[in-house]
Amino acid sequence: MNSLNGNTAIKIKNTAMAFKQMEQISLFLRAAENYGITKTDMFQTVDLFEGKDLAAVQRTLMALGCLAVTKEDGNYKGDPSWFHRKAQENRRDFSDEQLQGGKMSLVFKWAPTGALPRPG
Repeated sequence: MNSLNGNTAIKIKNTAMAFKQMEQISLFLRAAENYGITKTDMFQTVDLFEGKDLAAVQRTLMALGCLAVTKEDGNYKGDPSWFHRKAQENRRDFSDEQLQGGKMSLVFKWAPTGALPRPG
């Protein structure tokens, strides 16, 4: 997280005390949420600490990688082919004439032979 988000510096502490280890995991999760990972993509602290749901941990890391690749802010230094890009909005504006033309082309495309509607 430190390399992806420059303003969030998590101090990594090596300790054998369980509550300190869990605190480190919680700090990572908080930083990931601040980076933009949604709550539904986040694992719970016990999932990693107790090894209960490592698939959830993997999903969080995948979501983090996908978001890092999508942001294209220059902070992600890994291979971008490891993660897919998240979908981005691609808004299109059509005139009423274009919308009507599109409706008619669908009608003609799917209408059974001999049963085409009359224009107008």
